[in-house]
Amino acid sequence: MSVVLNFKFHISELFAEALRKVAPDHADATILIERPKLASHGDYACNLAMQLARLLKKSPRDIAQALIAALPKSGVLAKVEIAGAGFINLFITRAAKQQIVHAVLHAGAGYGHIHLGLGRKLQVEFVSANPTGPLHVGHGRGAAVGDCLCNVLHAAGWQVTREFYYNDAGVQIDNLMRSVQLRCKGIAPDDPAWPENGYRGDYIADVARAYMARETVEADDQHITGDGDEGNEEAIRHFAVAYLRREQDLDLRAFNVEFDVFSLESQLYRDGKVGDVVNQLIASGHTYEQDNALWLRTTDFGDDKDRVMRKSDGGYTYFVPDVAYHLEKWRRGFVRVINEQGADHHSTITRVRAGLQALNVGIPKGWPDYVLHQMVTVLKNGEEVKISKRAGSYVTLRDLIDEVGCDATRYFLAARHPDSQLVFDIDLAKSKSNDNPVYYIQYAHARISTVLELWGGERLHLLQADVSLLDSEYETALLQQLIDYPQVIENAAEDLAPHHIAFYLKELAAAFHSYYNASRFLVDDEATKCARLALIAAAAQVMKNGLALLGISAPEKM
Repeated sequence: MSVVLNFKFHISELFAEALRKVAPDHADATILIERPKLASHGDYACNLAMQLARLLKKSPRDIAQALIAALPKSGVLAKVEIAGAGFINLFITRAAKQQIVHAVLHAGAGYGHIHLGLGRKLQVEFVSANPTGPLHVGHGRGAAVGDCLCNVLHAAGWQVTREFYYNDAGVQIDNLMRSVQLRCKGIAPDDPAWPENGYRGDYIADVARAYMARETVEADDQHITGDGDEGNEEAIRHFAVAYLRREQDLDLRAFNVEFDVFSLESQLYRDGKVGDVVNQLIASGHTYEQDNALWLRTTDFGDDKDRVMRKSDGGYTYFVPDVAYHLEKWRRGFVRVINEQGADHHSTITRVRAGLQALNVGIPKGWPDYVLHQMVTVLKNGEEVKISKRAGSYVTLRDLIDEVGCDATRYFLAARHPDSQLVFDIDLAKSKSNDNPVYYIQYAHARISTVLELWGGERLHLLQADVSLLDSEYETALLQQLIDYPQVIENAAEDLAPHHIAFYLKELAAAFHSYYNASRFLVDDEATKCARLALIAAAAQVMKNGLALLGISAPEKM
């Protein structure tokens, strides 16, 4: 029997062939294969007959019967039966389930990867913090979710580009420049001359010292040396932005996050692309002048009111360069773009999409996609932590990494749906107990590594294991977890929800720990021993694969 890596995909192909025979005029119908809630209803279920009933003007049960008769032969299916009004329930053979062990061991790091994206170009923009200070925990959540999402989408077959967009122009950058300049002059935040909107963190003093000492900083494509002239506002502006971009990049590297592309808002202005977009929008007929301002008629595209593009003072509102930036993404050939941002960006979605539609250049409605994350509350000793020594007014991402480590920080920030509020419990993240999901999962992997090390055999020997001996309830449960992994990746990719991977890993670890507590592996019977070791080696491989999608290590000892 040939080994099947993805049962759902295999069954979908069987039904696609049956559909071409039964209803060739509707061969493009969507074939939905799902896991039933009740085990008595089989391993998978298909509602295709229900979908076709109205189109074919036949009863769903008659169509179901015809589809079943037309299914190609498969050694994977034990039985197929009709339930209710016309649902088709499918049962997988025990042998096919057991063979998943060999499938995982052969596929290794590639097990679970699917072809959903078909190699198409996709860009994910995430973090995109203003270069005005250290990254805070909210940025950290965006970094964790965005980076894990990129990993998941890559595993789902997309060609992924990671991108960071710097808002390095506008009022906040002016405030940064002014804050650094005052520090250069020896004026501190407690001085009455300090501006209300000035930045007060100790890091501003660090920037000022570096600038006055004529230090050189490198940030991506920039190589800037401090001028040492406290009166040169433009030099201070460029140096401060570069310095803080470098600091943010160091924080992200400590978080195991790297980007393929960095884009600058200031570059859009320098290249004239913001002005070009404004002219295109004017030419499109969707703008008008009112109160000495230029407005975009976003109500033409579903907004609740029109939006100002150019203010009466001549400056552009913040969504205008965003439209220019996204037009560039489209021109760069990304068929899909996903922006992972904080929930406070919710209001920009309609405006950016409206601006892109108004350009009338063929950009699809609803482009780009957005994933918005909610705020993070940090607890320590049961109390909320609100400030950092370095930043002054907030908890930084580096604070968390230094406190609990990169692995725990990544897991806790990515392990819940982005749209839910997140409480980050530092004490839980540091605990070495089963209550800490990171420890629980990594301990499962380390346990397996220890058993295999005690065995001391050649791993390739496990590829020959007689997996038909794996028939206990614990083994069956663990096999099912391995089978489910490709589906979890598909769900996470389709829902843009990497937390599905985190949930799955907890369930996989739980299935293994139960098996470990109920069974012995290094038994005298050679065939039984090899079968069990092959199963847990496959479980360890899937744990390692899933942890890699979350950017977390899979330790062999703990």
